[in-house]
Amino acid sequence: MRNAYLDALYELAKNNKNVIALVADIGAIVYDKYREDFPDRFINCGVAESNMITVAAGLASCGKVPFTYTITPFITMRTYEQIRDDVCLHNANVKIVGVGAGLRYSTLGPTHHAIEDIAIMKTLPNMKIISPCDPIESKMATFAMAEIKGPVYFRIGTGGEPRIYDSSYKYQFGKGVVMRGGSDATIIATGGIVYDAIKASEELEKENISTRVINIHTIKPIDKEIIIKSARDTGIIVTVEEHNIEGGFGESVASVILENYNHQVKFKRLGIKDCFCSYYGSHQELKSHFGIGKKDMVREVKNLYKQKIHIGE
Repeated sequence: MRNAYLDALYELAKNNKNVIALVADIGAIVYDKYREDFPDRFINCGVAESNMITVAAGLASCGKVPFTYTITPFITMRTYEQIRDDVCLHNANVKIVGVGAGLRYSTLGPTHHAIEDIAIMKTLPNMKIISPCDPIESKMATFAMAEIKGPVYFRIGTGGEPRIYDSSYKYQFGKGVVMRGGSDATIIATGGIVYDAIKASEELEKENISTRVINIHTIKPIDKEIIIKSARDTGIIVTVEEHNIEGGFGESVASVILENYNHQVKFKRLGIKDCFCSYYGSHQELKSHFGIGKKDMVREVKNLYKQKIHIGE
């Protein structure tokens, strides 16, 4: 996803002289081509992330389109006051790109894990949140982000994520995507874990449980229509996220259902259960440890489906 974002950013800069890249002393190698071709539109702010956000807000006030970039916890938590007061309060046209969403920086420990960012960023007025699921969507969403006026938080992985879409994919900001059809249950996911949800659906199909998979790439504003339709059609919703379940993506989905759908829905949130990650392992091992892997999705859908069949719904 990271390289796809950078490819799109390069194309944007090539076609729009107002596009400016700001980094906080990381990404030196991956920005080589950009820096070589657009040296006057590349600013390394150093390990001073809060200052970077304020600089970006100033550039936006002059008609520039600044894209800020660094590791996710550092660009969301270390800079939160500046994002709130300098960017969101003025609806400034600043793009905030956090690399290493969720548990992607697995072996670097809890300081580098991004499991609170959705919760804190979605509370900010004027902020939009995009969480692409694969490199193709990352690239297409970057182009879309450049057209959105005002603050956008862009939550991406580090690299090596499997492709789900092909080059014909048309990204629509604010519109969820049905990745697999299904009538018995629905898994709703965001970010790189959408791939695991698709694989879980394939496993469930072998056991004759038809499971829909929804990719919510825009967390704010969230697509209420696709969520309500899935609740109505299947009666079972399982949300999954690489994030703390407190204040996370699953809470947003639950709110949509509770406020807009008056019928019974069996509902389960899968996420990190209000703790830091003290477990050491690969990205896949961490997902399994926290119960958000493919097998965990299969298990939870089966449990809810059995309950649904048992009471004759």
